[in-house]
Amino acid sequence: MKLYIGYDPAEDRAYRSAVSSLEKHSILSHERLSEDRLRSSGLLTRVVDKRGQMYDLPSNAPCSTEFATSRFMVPLLCQSGWAMFVDCDIVFLSDPTSIMSHADKNKAVIVVQHNHIGRGKKMVGMAQTAYPRKNWSSVMLFNCDHPANQRLSLRDINERPGRDLHAFYWLHNDEIGSLPVEWNWLVNVTEKPLHPKIAHFTNGGPWLDGWESAPNDNLWEQYA
Repeated sequence: MKLYIGYDPAEDRAYRSAVSSLEKHSILSHERLSEDRLRSSGLLTRVVDKRGQMYDLPSNAPCSTEFATSRFMVPLLCQSGWAMFVDCDIVFLSDPTSIMSHADKNKAVIVVQHNHIGRGKKMVGMAQTAYPRKNWSSVMLFNCDHPANQRLSLRDINERPGRDLHAFYWLHNDEIGSLPVEWNWLVNVTEKPLHPKIAHFTNGGPWLDGWESAPNDNLWEQYA
């Protein structure tokens, strides 16, 4: 399994804590999914206005991170086998390679299927967009060999509205597998599982300027 972690310079501290937690629990290496690298190679051409909060023009909507849509390049970058993507605002609480016990070759992607709308503000005043299957794409296990993922083209990733990509528009419902909730616990949003594998600070955390202390901050701070 290959591991990709989304990267945004504005969340560099969050990314470094994610890496620190990975090194604590696993010997698995990872690839940093960086917008600069993808743009310089010509893979990422999506038009984004970065004056103030980032605004994604194909979506006609704000976006929270530089990897909001580039995450969907993972099957193209990996090409074959299994690949895991995670947002940078997570900490691993166990070895991510154990996710392979849930790998199902009949599924194109496997995710925690949250019932989460996500309206209002997050990350110290940042607007968030509500869309179907919110937060499913923040932790994904891709079956890069599944033929259904060949329906997703580079042009789609660069031109489709983000809400379509995050809703896995290219897949039929029976091509999306389900992970147990412990693989994407939404900290202070959903109930804490008994044995969480990944803590996802989707609303932000102590790495943000102006962050007010919140329950479970210590989970992030121990890896900072």
